[in-house]
Amino acid sequence: MSVAEPAGRISLRSEPYPVPAEGCGVFTVLSANLWHDWPRFRGLEKRLESFAELVESEGADLILLQEVARTQSFEADKWLADRLKMAYVYSRANGSRKIGFEEGLGVFSRFPLKRLPHVRQMGRTCNPFSRRLALGVEVDTPCGEIMAFSTHLGLLRKQNAHQLRELRGWVNQITAGRSAIIAGDFNAPEHTHQIQHVRSFWLDTFREIHEHGRATTHEIRWPWGGAFLSHRLDYIFLQPGQPSWQVINVSHVDAPGGPHSDHRAVLARLAPSHLAA
Repeated sequence: MSVAEPAGRISLRSEPYPVPAEGCGVFTVLSANLWHDWPRFRGLEKRLESFAELVESEGADLILLQEVARTQSFEADKWLADRLKMAYVYSRANGSRKIGFEEGLGVFSRFPLKRLPHVRQMGRTCNPFSRRLALGVEVDTPCGEIMAFSTHLGLLRKQNAHQLRELRGWVNQITAGRSAIIAGDFNAPEHTHQIQHVRSFWLDTFREIHEHGRATTHEIRWPWGGAFLSHRLDYIFLQPGQPSWQVINVSHVDAPGGPHSDHRAVLARLAPSHLAA
């Protein structure tokens, strides 16, 4: 019954410490699936430290996370918030602390979070033990407020396409013409119809800079080495709106201290259009 409990239980720290006193400039966004690796949790704390070093080395201002794990003895969201001294919001997606494990989404910020966060379960499923979410919150940056959404969509093709359509409509309704960052593990390669469709509304930040070439973020490898399946599944999208932002640079990155996950992270540097011009 605990596992079947609807998602949406929130943990929130709205203020970082200390609050940075900075002017408007380049805004660095990092999106990552942290790979909870249930039930083994192999190297979880070591991988989180490696990820924290990546955040620091890249000077990330905003972090959008998936598969943020909580066990009976460890809470990855609170550990990261304390380690990085960031404001954050976390929402449970699956599992339950009552049985020893849960995982969910997180948004972390060097700048204050405004108002209450938004949580949405994408699609409806007959399985009460597996759900896909989107988590959105307003970030008070030195360049003005911007909405930021972290999401983790499903594996099945038709279900995934439906979830992405629902996500776009929900984001559009909440933002009401404002700019927004939508990032996460979309579990859909870029050649799929749903990704091609959403790119007609949202800017694919990576392809804005790197028009051609492979851009793998996740591989499944043979036990003896070598990849037999590789896809781009992780994205940072930018919804055009007010205020207007421009993409400066985007890359797929790995933690310097060793693997933080089975996914590569996506790093985007944005700036208000009037500064980037």
